[in-house]
Amino acid sequence: MKRSVIICLSLMLVISLAQVSQAHFGVMLPDKTMVLSGDNPKLELILAFCHPFAQNGMDLAKPQAFGVQVGKDKANLLNTLQETKILAKQAWKTSYTLKKPGVYIFYFNPQPYWEAAEDKYIVHHTKTYVAAFGDEAGWDREVGLKAEIIPLTRPFGLYTGNVFRGLVKFKGKPVPHVDVEVEYWNQNKQVTAPNDYFVTQVVKTDRNGVFCFAAPQAGWWGFSALNMEKNAITQPDGKKKDAEYGAVLWVQFTDWPGK
Repeated sequence: MKRSVIICLSLMLVISLAQVSQAHFGVMLPDKTMVLSGDNPKLELILAFCHPFAQNGMDLAKPQAFGVQVGKDKANLLNTLQETKILAKQAWKTSYTLKKPGVYIFYFNPQPYWEAAEDKYIVHHTKTYVAAFGDEAGWDREVGLKAEIIPLTRPFGLYTGNVFRGLVKFKGKPVPHVDVEVEYWNQNKQVTAPNDYFVTQVVKTDRNGVFCFAAPQAGWWGFSALNMEKNAITQPDGKKKDAEYGAVLWVQFTDWPGK
């Protein structure tokens, strides 16, 4: 092989490795986040796994757990899931009827996703909040997931530009100085990023595990705090592999209605 060809291939390899990686996100989006008296109490929810901004999907196997928490009460909704396609990949959908005032926390725990390119598993514990019939008590309540973001800003009724704050926990303890990746649900790819660095926004938690972010655009925004655990999952051949546990929270922002 000629020296010039070798140099060219080497440069291509370096460039490909240097590209900004796209963030994985567990996704759970209801068709509305607030239901008032007189509104249709029926929610439609989708569950998926993808790169939200690029709108590149990945298959989501049926979750290990899917449920809803209202106050201290939890209900198992796993058997309500119906398989569907989102971004041309395996995903899930369901309907749920809100029956009483309260803050409904929907969450799912996925089956571990093997990412061969990174030699690790990805497990994103994903949740979102829906407020019903004027009640907002308990909007900062946690579910008790292995990896979880507890909102410190009320996670509904948010205007574009509001600063959203959250507390990251892993195994029940606050996580200081951890990266929180933030991406916009870029439906129909209506937004084009100036370059790849703009696709995934990144903030760090402070020494108390708290982060903040101001959303510049109306719509759904996903927050994913990444926690690595060594030798977390044992493969069928007995080998132990690292796992990335994402604490994922989806929050919707709405444009200011005034002029």
